[in-house]
Amino acid sequence: MRIALLAPLPPEQTGIADYAAHLCNALRALGLEVVTPLQGCQDLAEQLRRLHAFDWRSVDLVHAELGGGRFGEFQALEYLRQAQPQLPLTATVHDPERLIWRRTKLFFPLTLLERLPHPLPQAAALLADPLTLHEERRLAKGMRRLITLTRLGGDCLRQRMNLRPEQVAVIAHGNLPIAAQALPPLAPLRLLYFGFIYRGKGIEDLLQALARSLAAHPQCRAQVRLTLAGGTAPEMTFDPADNYLDGLRRQIHTLQLSDIVDWQLNLPSNDIPHTIQAHHVMVLPYRESKKLGFLGQMRGTSGALSWANACGRGVITSNARAFAEEVAAGNGVTYQQGDIDSLSEALNRLMLDPQQARQWAGHAAEIGRQRQWDNTAQRFAELFRDVCKEPL
Repeated sequence: MRIALLAPLPPEQTGIADYAAHLCNALRALGLEVVTPLQGCQDLAEQLRRLHAFDWRSVDLVHAELGGGRFGEFQALEYLRQAQPQLPLTATVHDPERLIWRRTKLFFPLTLLERLPHPLPQAAALLADPLTLHEERRLAKGMRRLITLTRLGGDCLRQRMNLRPEQVAVIAHGNLPIAAQALPPLAPLRLLYFGFIYRGKGIEDLLQALARSLAAHPQCRAQVRLTLAGGTAPEMTFDPADNYLDGLRRQIHTLQLSDIVDWQLNLPSNDIPHTIQAHHVMVLPYRESKKLGFLGQMRGTSGALSWANACGRGVITSNARAFAEEVAAGNGVTYQQGDIDSLSEALNRLMLDPQQARQWAGHAAEIGRQRQWDNTAQRFAELFRDVCKEPL
């Protein structure tokens, strides 16, 4: 079977690019041929030229990765839906319940609002949303399968896109096979935030919650450390008016946490497993975007959660997205997103009973074994074969 994969790929610094690369490698290891006709191209006009030039008769199926605010893959699927109606199309939807959430280009007179100060551009996107939703539903109807990473995401996507149940499949986020590593000694308790470091991840909440926990239990101060680790994509982390990293450092200083917070920025991929396994628990304090809340519910998951399972480490996470489903197997706990007191209470319980970390780690390791990429790729391969056998 020859598959065309439409997706971001490294060296692009996104979780979806990493996901696509792992899926591509795992499918090839199963003997499937995977070609990437849009690789390295981020210009929408150039992507269209490549779509026109590629011989689509040479592939059996097209699979795309949708999400992360990208438009190219959606544009490509729209082109193929019209130009190659006989070609089976599938996609992993990373940000259900929507496919792309906002249009590539607005129409007049909304284009005038794009040049005006906040919040007028956001208002323009909201006014255009009925058309965006219509275009998403039109494409979704023509897809053979849309794959989500969680059951909740699949249910929400099916309902919002008005899909038949058989059009949606759930395949959990794949994991790399990481050799098991016992937890470090429980003193000091080592907490880890891991992921891209930019606004919207709730890192400020984590710092405030940790400060409150230590104020309530000062005897634990010498027995806990927090590491902030991950990528710092320049276009998202830095702004001429406000350097986000500097803002975090100021907050750490103000909260008197400088002596217990460590940094590991732009962590090389080869160092990720060792870094995670050098800690006891990952903390993911994500908040859902209030702006996106006007357009729908984001019910995806997190690549960082996948890494935690692969490395056999539990998590404390907010109940944003579909995280509650992801820790329902005893591999961690959730708290109410944005509720700093609730997060502080979760940290308190862990600091006072660090044995919880051992229990969570055992469950996480089992999930990690079940979701290794070779198993995950096998599920994709079976899905692709079934899709290719279906009549038009």
